[in-house]
Amino acid sequence: MTPQEISGYIDNLKDHFKGLEQRLSDPSIYSKPPEAKAVSQEHRKLDNLFKDFTAWETALTEIDENKLMLQEEDDEELKEMASAELEDLEFKAEKLESSIQLALLPPDPNDARNIIVEIRPAAGGDEAALFAGELLRLYTHYAENKKWKLEVLDQTASDLGGIKSVAFSLSGDNVYSRMKYESGVHRVQRVPTTESGGRTHTSTVTVSVMPEAEEVELNLDPLELRIDVFRASGPGGQCVNTTDSAVRITHEPTGVCVVSQQEKSQHRNREIAMRILCARLLEVKQQEEADKQAADKRSQVGTGDRSERIRTYNYPQNRVTDHRYNITLYHLPRVLEGELDILLDPIISIDCERQLEALNK
Repeated sequence: MTPQEISGYIDNLKDHFKGLEQRLSDPSIYSKPPEAKAVSQEHRKLDNLFKDFTAWETALTEIDENKLMLQEEDDEELKEMASAELEDLEFKAEKLESSIQLALLPPDPNDARNIIVEIRPAAGGDEAALFAGELLRLYTHYAENKKWKLEVLDQTASDLGGIKSVAFSLSGDNVYSRMKYESGVHRVQRVPTTESGGRTHTSTVTVSVMPEAEEVELNLDPLELRIDVFRASGPGGQCVNTTDSAVRITHEPTGVCVVSQQEKSQHRNREIAMRILCARLLEVKQQEEADKQAADKRSQVGTGDRSERIRTYNYPQNRVTDHRYNITLYHLPRVLEGELDILLDPIISIDCERQLEALNK
């Protein structure tokens, strides 16, 4: 995309930005929290875009001035300073241009939503359950770094301290736009603590990232929901195991079923089950819509489906590889401690480039 094309896009967005400001100045919008949140996020995104564009234009002007100085200046010391400054300015301009192009891409309809994440061991037994627990820890640290709110909705522990399954919600700015790249199969290669022979084992864990949805938004018919209550199983407090607090909700038209049994309160378990059910049904609905599109319009870098292997964590080599984007880092401990941006930033940059190429074809 040329500077002239970018400038044209920016000019076209200015009237839309004024419209967003007018909507935010109308007090009635705040009686509709989802709409107010979406408009506020779009307004903030465009405001940041305009600031980046101004900084980019300034950098381009200074680049031209420094190049002219290098051609016309005789003083070697001044030329050396101009050359060093030019290198910094070109790096700054490149980063700003990348940020601007990303912001100009058509927004994902789910970007303004909070999300529900489900993590489940797949192949590998106890070792997969242990790694599921480490992924939960990774995302917990990442949420703390991003100042997102994480709420564990349902969790079942394994015998050796791992996780059989966990569902949690994440809320905050740009939650879906970054975490959507985590959906799929995560593979771990390492020597388990229970392995006496020192052999490396391979295990897998599935991660599903689902935008949250409201019952009203999905037009759910209560008559299509079968709700069963039963006594919770597994470890827990006295009330959990001796009362019918667990809730199972089945959406009969699709067969989607959700169970929640972590809380002592049947009402609370029902609320959690409905949140997860709505997220799964929205995922089903959006997947059906995506399937109707022509194959050449689908993402060329992966579906985000939970059955797709997306990443490998190799402990012996201290390596993390994202297979969709051919990115390999040798900073495994940093990633596991929640520094996920060192992997997500290049992923998002490549994805942005691919989307821009598709739009310009």
